[in-house]
Amino acid sequence: MNLINRCLGAVERWGNKLPDPVSLFLMLIGFTMVLSAIISLAGWGVIHPSSGARIEAVNLLSGSTIRRILTEMSTIFAGFPPLGLVLTVMLGIGVAEKSGLVACALRRLLANVPNSLLSAAVVFAGIMSSLAADAGYVVLIPLGALLFANAGRHPLAGLAATFAGVSAGFSSNLVLTSIDPLLAGFTQSAAQLLDSSYEVNAAANYYLMIALVPLLTVGGALLTDRFVEPRLPLYGDSEAIVEHTIDAVERRGLRLAGLTVAILIAVIAFMVIPEGGILRDDDGSVSTFYRSLIALMFFLFLIPGLVFGISTGKIRSDKDAVAMTGESMSDMGMYIVLAFVAAHFIALFSWSNLGIMLAISGANLMELLGFTGIPLILVFILIVASINLFVGSASAKWAVLGPVFVPMLMILGYSPEMAQAAYRIGDSATNILTPLLPYFPLILVFCRRYQQNYGIGNLVALMLPYSVVFGLLMSLVLIVWMTLGLPLGPGSQISFTL
Repeated sequence: MNLINRCLGAVERWGNKLPDPVSLFLMLIGFTMVLSAIISLAGWGVIHPSSGARIEAVNLLSGSTIRRILTEMSTIFAGFPPLGLVLTVMLGIGVAEKSGLVACALRRLLANVPNSLLSAAVVFAGIMSSLAADAGYVVLIPLGALLFANAGRHPLAGLAATFAGVSAGFSSNLVLTSIDPLLAGFTQSAAQLLDSSYEVNAAANYYLMIALVPLLTVGGALLTDRFVEPRLPLYGDSEAIVEHTIDAVERRGLRLAGLTVAILIAVIAFMVIPEGGILRDDDGSVSTFYRSLIALMFFLFLIPGLVFGISTGKIRSDKDAVAMTGESMSDMGMYIVLAFVAAHFIALFSWSNLGIMLAISGANLMELLGFTGIPLILVFILIVASINLFVGSASAKWAVLGPVFVPMLMILGYSPEMAQAAYRIGDSATNILTPLLPYFPLILVFCRRYQQNYGIGNLVALMLPYSVVFGLLMSLVLIVWMTLGLPLGPGSQISFTL
């Protein structure tokens, strides 16, 4: 244990010697531009596994690319995927928080949730949040910190446990999510390179993903309670007994806010469930509903927040409500600055083709290693986890890696569903470690609410135990599945015969 603490301490110290995250992203931009120029001039390229096209590095220092950067700078910033999502939801959350609804609801919740189950509750909620796409990053992670703070525990422990559930455990769930059909589509296309009639259904890994949920919940809770939180320094009154009672005015406000939430959910259900509902597509699917989740989350926080504020006297006029939204946006100032530089780094890294070239090169190396059986799958997971530090998008990586690894594993006797399951494990485990995760700057801002000057080293050291433990637990479960020959999902087997 002392050795582990020393190692994490070293990660934290060395990581915190890095410049401010804004400066770090600027340095990474400069490094990427110079590296792209060197590789481009050297003429190095790779062959795309599915199209057969040669991919070469794009020189980011060329005149055409410089012109593109200058002309698209505002577009890159405005088009940064998390930016609009984060600011939209935070407007609604800001009113709910500043009016006192969030704190009051948390106190009421804590009166009914034993402190011993709090860690498990936030990890489980984080895992299940993938139902709402990326909303878990924006909504659940700060709420996890608040829950712990209101329980008299260290808020960073709550943030870490929730972040681990949301990000490292995002591929697991008790129900199918949007990522299942998305990955299955890429897997099927890759499998058909070898077998043109092969089909992969959306529930290809469903049984395995269900099995991972309780394991990650318990593992994440034990890790939080027995290792992560004890390592954190004392936080304010974290050992004080926190009063969770609420007065009559707040109880009335909570009842009205709860009734408002129930009405809003009923309205949303009416727009989704009936055939012909306005949030249904023409073909009867509910993809429009999923695309509307961010807007719906905005209203689910804003309107109850207004109702609570008005009923408790915190909001006496429209000016009070508007002021609350302004305060919530001022709290996001540092995130906006971080988002600006992060957006440009991710865009330039993508333009350079370095990410795709790295992914393909890693896949080719895997093929050359010549492993079989469990070692082959474990090496595959490790390579995916490593590539995930540089290429964040799960679908983008699988679009490149799938055409290489799926046919290769099929030839070696493993089904496409098995290749997809191993990929999902590797892709999930290291999400919480990479600054290239689009929400990493936001998590850093959340941390700085409780500890000023919190650095990348602090955050990486905080999350590294979760990454290692979650990766090991998921890999172990997959090994058990392989050994017993259990089905990965409905109609999905581990083995494959040509």
